[in-house]
Formats: sequence, C-alpha cells, structure tokens
Amino acid sequence: MGADRLRFGTDGVRGRVGVDLDERDVEHLGVAVARQWPDVRIVVGHDGRESGPALLAAFARGVQSEGNLVVNAGLVPTPALAYAAKARGCVAVAITASHNPWHDNGVKVFAPGGSKLSDETQQRIEALWHSGEWSEAASGDGATIRAGVNDAPSESNEVVDEYIAGMTSTLGVAPFGNAKIVVDCANGATSSVVRRITQLLGLDAEIRNDAPNGRNINEGCGASHPDALASTCSQRGVVGIAFDGDGDRLIAVDELGHVVDGDRLIALSALDMRRRGVLAHDTVVVTSMTNLGFHRAMREQHIATITTDVGDRAVLAAMEDGGFVLGGEQSGHIINARYSTTGDGVLSAILLLDLIRRSESTLSKLSASVMTRMPQVLRNVRVAKKPIDVASLIADDLAREHALLGDNGRIVVRTSGTEPLVRIMVEAESQTLADGVAARLEQAVIART
Repeated sequence: MGADRLRFGTDGVRGRVGVDLDERDVEHLGVAVARQWPDVRIVVGHDGRESGPALLAAFARGVQSEGNLVVNAGLVPTPALAYAAKARGCVAVAITASHNPWHDNGVKVFAPGGSKLSDETQQRIEALWHSGEWSEAASGDGATIRAGVNDAPSESNEVVDEYIAGMTSTLGVAPFGNAKIVVDCANGATSSVVRRITQLLGLDAEIRNDAPNGRNINEGCGASHPDALASTCSQRGVVGIAFDGDGDRLIAVDELGHVVDGDRLIALSALDMRRRGVLAHDTVVVTSMTNLGFHRAMREQHIATITTDVGDRAVLAAMEDGGFVLGGEQSGHIINARYSTTGDGVLSAILLLDLIRRSESTLSKLSASVMTRMPQVLRNVRVAKKPIDVASLIADDLAREHALLGDNGRIVVRTSGTEPLVRIMVEAESQTLADGVAARLEQAVIART
C-alpha cells in the first residue's frame, strides 16, 4: 500500500488498515526490523483487533525471511512484550493501534532490553523499510501476502505467564485481602492477563469489557471512555481501573465516581515516592499537555519537573538522560523506571492500589488534595492532511490568544503523531475563557487546513 508513505510517529507506525497500511507494508517492516537486529529472536503480539492476527502473521513472514526466530505471543498487553524484551534480551513487537478505533492498527517496536526506539534507530529502520530491497520470501504476490493467520508461528503462553508472574511476585506488594474494585479492559489486550493477576493479588475484581471480538476494542469503554465505569463506582463506592486497548495506559475512578487522570496519578506517585526516598533527584518528567496545576503542586512540594514533547517515548528519553525514575502523560501513560521500561497500565494500577492501602485514606481524598486542576479544554480537529507546522499556520491567531491569557494560562497546538488530527489544549483561569480560546483556535485551524 505504500511503506514509502508511512513513517514512525509519536509511538510507532499507525494508520487505517487497507487505507494507510496493509499486510505487505507490515511484512516489509518485519524484514527491516530483522535486518536491524540480525539473528536476534523477535517476540510479536497483538491487542485483539480484527486485523491483528493477519498483520502479526505478515510481520512474522518478513522476519522469518531474514532467518530470525519469531515467537508468537498472541493476545498480550504491549507492556508484557516490553517485559519480555527486557527479560530475554530480545526484540519485541506489538501489533496495535493503542486507543484508536478497531479499524486502525499499527506496529510498536521495543529494542533488546525493552526500551523504546531512539530517533536514530527509527531512522535506520525506516531507511531499510523504504529501500524496496526484499528477498523473494518477502515480496510475494497479493495471494501470498494475504495468506494470513496460518502463516504465523504457533502461539506461546510463556510471554503472558512471565508477565503475570512479574506483576504478582516481584513487586513486593502484599495480597489485598479481597478488596473490591471494578476493572475495564477496553475489550483489548489486558483481557488476557487481568483476571489471573487480580486473583493472585487477592482482589475481588468485577472485570468488564474483557471479551475482544475484533471490533469492540475501545468502543465506548476503557481509558478513553470511563463514564460507565465512573457511574458504577459511584453506585458501589469502589475504585475503578480502566486500561486502553493495548494496556499501556491507566485511568482511575475514585469511590465517588470521579475520574482520576494521569496528571493526578503521577502527582500521587511523585509525593509517595519522595516520602519513601525513591524519587531519584526529586524530579518527575511530564509533557507539554500536563496541567499547569500539576506544575504548581510540584513546586509547592519542592519536586522538580522536566517537560518534554508529547509522547511517552519523549518522556522515556528524558528520564534516561537524567537518571529519573518517574514520568508520564495526562492520558495515563505512567512510567515507573524502577520496575518497567515503558508505560504499563497494569503495573500502575497495582502500585496505585498499594499506595491507597498504605495511606489509610481513600482515592477521592488523595486525588483531591494532591493538586488543583486549572480549567483545561482539549479539542481534536480532524484534518484531511496533517500540517507539518500548525503553529506557524495560525501564528497570528495564537499571538492574539496568548496575549489574552497572559501569564495565567497556556496554549498547546500540535499535529497528532498517530491520527489525522490537530490537537488543541487551552488552560485558563476560568472554564469560560478556556472554552472561548479553544473554539476560536479550532475555527482558525479549520479555515487554514
């Protein structure tokens, strides 16, 4: 379909299946990844989308054409693949489009050791991918490319089993004594692990949206749509946990039904880790989308913040450069480098539940006290063609709105790295002011794209 048009975005390669990418593209990407790491074992899994098994098989064909051994992990959370890459010293690949709808899919690659790819490594893989130099085994006709699932190696349960063991026996978290929670798996990858993990940890968990059918992933559920979970939690007075499609994000709900986003969860972790003396350099890494209230709260607690571009890959790079151990995004990517090489929703949920227990308080009281959120508006403007520099495109409009807000607000306008969207974030002293600024900027983007 055109690997020459595909590039690594904020987090891997992603697009609409049959429009932006197809099995041939993914097979050739498998060749490129194998050439980047010749003779290295490559573990591949998927998140439960309809196209997942066929794309996994295509990627495996490309890898095998170069002589690398492939392990098919089947339905598995992306963090479990990173865990395998760290434990085994292998490459790990997730066939996933994360929080996107079912009709999208993509590829995330972890280097040996479980780290996200550096810019330089991505560029080398792209160059190999776009070279067009394919072996006979990796350049078959359409019928061969579409052979699908039967071409994939047999599934192995080892990756899932190792991850479950890691989440339940190596964190030092005591059993929870049948504490009640509600868990939303977004009909995605965590469906393969959550039931066993909660049982082993002694949690009395009601697990919902854990039956992927290929098309229901993220559909009105999970971290992107926590409203139904919030309603249940308020009725029952229990904490809720929501994952996204591939399991690298966590959004929580307190026992009163209030959604607790990544900003508050990271703030809670930062204060807890600092109290216990394990927050390296008393510093946390966040992105430009993090609420201004978070920064104010951290300053008051004498915790430094480092701000990066959007994307957990940028957060991870800054953490590695500075030797920091905590970072993440408002969307729920939370990276605790003491235990993981990437954002991990399941890990973050376990650590959160342990924090609540140790505090002898409630999530509602903890999250309300940790920071005061500035009114914030997020708008996604769908565009036919993603502008390279949207800030320059609407520079005059941005200047006017910045002058209006002064020092009591923020504006972030950026092109999505994963979807054909321009994302607008506005913070202001009042919700009305933030709404107005966001609406005017949205119109400016529509008029100029």
